[in-house]
Amino acid sequence: MKEIAYSVRVTGRVQGVAYRAWARAEGMRLGLRGWVGNRDDGSVEALIAGPEPQVEAMITAMGEGPGAARVTDVWTEPAEPGEVPAGFTIRR
Repeated sequence: MKEIAYSVRVTGRVQGVAYRAWARAEGMRLGLRGWVGNRDDGSVEALIAGPEPQVEAMITAMGEGPGAARVTDVWTEPAEPGEVPAGFTIRR
């Protein structure tokens, strides 16, 4: 199965609502590699890699987020799968 990777940025009410913990759990559930973290501007960023269907499912889910989140936009940019670390972690 083809592996793909994306750098993702999510804006809206995504900090202080357990978005990172939710994204980590969702990424692990989908068997993805990568990380998620807060940005100083109030958005959340992530780097995710794995089989194409699961990565696409994760990006779709990130547009919803956990119950308390209010996502306004999700931007994606292709990344190199080989640059994505093993596991799925939370950064800052």
